[in-house]
Amino acid sequence: MARKETTQKRSPRKRKGKVRRAKYALGQVVRHRFYPFRGVIFDIDPVFANSEEWWQSIPKEIRPVKDQPFYHLLAENAETEYIAYVSEQNLLPDDTKEPLRHPQVGELFSEDEDGKYRALFLHTH
Repeated sequence: MARKETTQKRSPRKRKGKVRRAKYALGQVVRHRFYPFRGVIFDIDPVFANSEEWWQSIPKEIRPVKDQPFYHLLAENAETEYIAYVSEQNLLPDDTKEPLRHPQVGELFSEDEDGKYRALFLHTH
């Protein structure tokens, strides 16, 4: 008996639910939906990849779901610069075109004539 071919491709890894594509890109400047900080994306996790302790430390009423992209940012607020780990649901594009002052930006990115950040590295998961 001949085997019937299908046009559906199987995913190499089985996951519960669908994995969403990242809405934001490396080098994109974003801001937090609730907190007053912004930053440039330097890495993306397809789903939550931090510790359970870190996730539980977020107040329950604003705790994001884990099954979404999470972004690593070179972040800054009015007082300081730091690394942030933020869920996609809590980010918005930052269209201010203001340059970032984070001291590591120049190590990871070049800035083009339009003020956009281009990664000086290639990092894949």
